[in-house]
Amino acid sequence: MDGSSPRRRLTADDWTGAALQAIAEGGLDAAAVEPLAKRLGATKGSFYWHFSNRRALLDRTMETWEKVHTDAVIAATSAAPAAPERLAELLEIVFGSIGEPLELALLAAVDDPSVGAAVARVTERRVDHVAGLYRAAGLDEAAARSSAVAAVALYLGHAQLAAAAPSTLPEGAAWTAHLTRLGELLAPRP
Repeated sequence: MDGSSPRRRLTADDWTGAALQAIAEGGLDAAAVEPLAKRLGATKGSFYWHFSNRRALLDRTMETWEKVHTDAVIAATSAAPAAPERLAELLEIVFGSIGEPLELALLAAVDDPSVGAAVARVTERRVDHVAGLYRAAGLDEAAARSSAVAAVALYLGHAQLAAAAPSTLPEGAAWTAHLTRLGELLAPRP
């Protein structure tokens, strides 16, 4: 024996996790089979054990992104006791992750069928969820939908600012005050 420990067998989740990280760091092109294999210290054979092709990897990667970045947020904000607290919780969660580049990398790659379909589906789910929070707070259907679209757009705009011009966003106590002001702007007004 050479004293080295046996390598752990990679799972499909290892590949999708590496793909998400690669997309965040280098865009969709970074989630190619060979660079991912190198990143994971694996062979292309390991990839093909789990996926028939890159499209299958991207489809599964987008499912993973949806679970982690949408399903989990929806579950967390559905647990708060009342609609205003749910909106406040949502604001805290999503604006707390503003500096993460993955969302913008995916938005930049919506021309890809897997990414475009997932981004469209996730965006609609997010708007629907936020609209539900506004309806629970007393807004009618049209006002809830309009407020939800504005809230999601505000989030995406902040994500763009964080990526393109991070110095435009406040830091520290000023960021906390900024979040409070956003909460006031986004508060339901029946």
